[in-house]
Amino acid sequence: MEITEHIQTLAAEGRLLADAAGEAGPQARVPTCPVWQVRDLLRHTAMVHAWAAAFVAQGHTSYVPDSGESELDGPELLAHFRDGHRFLVEALENAPQDLECWTFLSAPSPLAFWARRQAHETTIHRVDAESARGGALSPIASAHALDGVDELLRGMHARPKSRVRTEAPRTLRVRATDTDAVWTVRLSPEPPSAVREQGPVPTAPVDCELSAAAETLYLTLWNRLPLTALTVTGDPGLARLWRDDSSITWS
Repeated sequence: MEITEHIQTLAAEGRLLADAAGEAGPQARVPTCPVWQVRDLLRHTAMVHAWAAAFVAQGHTSYVPDSGESELDGPELLAHFRDGHRFLVEALENAPQDLECWTFLSAPSPLAFWARRQAHETTIHRVDAESARGGALSPIASAHALDGVDELLRGMHARPKSRVRTEAPRTLRVRATDTDAVWTVRLSPEPPSAVREQGPVPTAPVDCELSAAAETLYLTLWNRLPLTALTVTGDPGLARLWRDDSSITWS
């Protein structure tokens, strides 16, 4: 996906998140993050947006910690979220293509990294807000869902902090049934190593395969849908390993 597409997605997803949070109310429980109420979701996502925007707008070339979560609540908190989201979108829109700043995943450029990362950050937390509101979830475009699976497998879980590990080498295949997208994920005592396959669907045996349409795959791998949303072939223990150990945490 192009940088402009990520920014457009970020803009739309943030508006959906705010709308759903407003409808749910700050005290509503978030089923996809059971320890949170909507106020916690808004405070967290607003903090992440402000943290990301600072790198883009101020060009920090080394890590700078976040400034903490707001203590606002109610309508003031929702307005604070909307303002911060708008500032992040505008910072990305106005940033130069040759922006130099700190990042934490490999990407074609720092601008590409932050646009992509915040588009997915906001999409997943939009799903959280809509789960708190109840009713149907807003759809996710297949291209965005596939990109999110790719970032998760080849980016987020390639980092040393990933807990998805096995004592003996195992192989997991992740397949989107509505496209030709397939990833091979090699598990070991080290962080997972994932490769997006090119060409025909691989036929080599694997220990487990997780398959579903791109949107379902995206949300399930981010633990926003249950494992039962996927078709699991082979060793179900590897599917449970993903469910139990793949959570991405802030700290």
